[in-house]
Amino acid sequence: MATKSFRTIDLVLVPMFAALMGIGANVTSFLVIGGVPITLQTLFSILAGALLGSRLGAFAMSLYLLVGLVGFPVFAQFKGGLSTFVSPTFGFLISFILVAYVTGKIIEKSESKYFFTFVIACFIGLIINYVVGTNYMYFAYITIAEAPEGFTYSMAWAWMIAPFIKDVIVTIAAAVVAHRIYGTVRKHRPNHLQQAS
Repeated sequence: MATKSFRTIDLVLVPMFAALMGIGANVTSFLVIGGVPITLQTLFSILAGALLGSRLGAFAMSLYLLVGLVGFPVFAQFKGGLSTFVSPTFGFLISFILVAYVTGKIIEKSESKYFFTFVIACFIGLIINYVVGTNYMYFAYITIAEAPEGFTYSMAWAWMIAPFIKDVIVTIAAAVVAHRIYGTVRKHRPNHLQQAS
């Protein structure tokens, strides 16, 4: 019965977080700074890892990426399809898988689930998002995409200042929400399955 409950919960939560990523990608994405849409995807990728665990969180993000790559318009600005591979922002999409996995793993490995644990895990996830996404964007612009005139590595990071301010706020919010409902979400999952996430 426990295993059945676990599978039922997974079948609900994993697609739910994939769907939330699609919603978060387009709630605010018509605001674009430089080449970077302003979205809420960082929030949901962090929450996926914190609440579902490393394995299932990464799976939810992988499902979201797959749905978009096959053509459904779930990426920012309602984009989708294989052409996303050559988009300068594709690195951010890849990073969401790592964000969820690492955020979840840090929380899983912590013996004490204090609020500070969630803050550290969520902000490490945020850092991964920016390091992977921004560096990919820079290299994409200088290799496969048409870069703006005078484009430099510093300019790529300058574009991230406005999104970063927003993402610091949503990362704190993610830590607060995850800490408060972590026990409620996880108590329905058997201990040995929680550890395997």
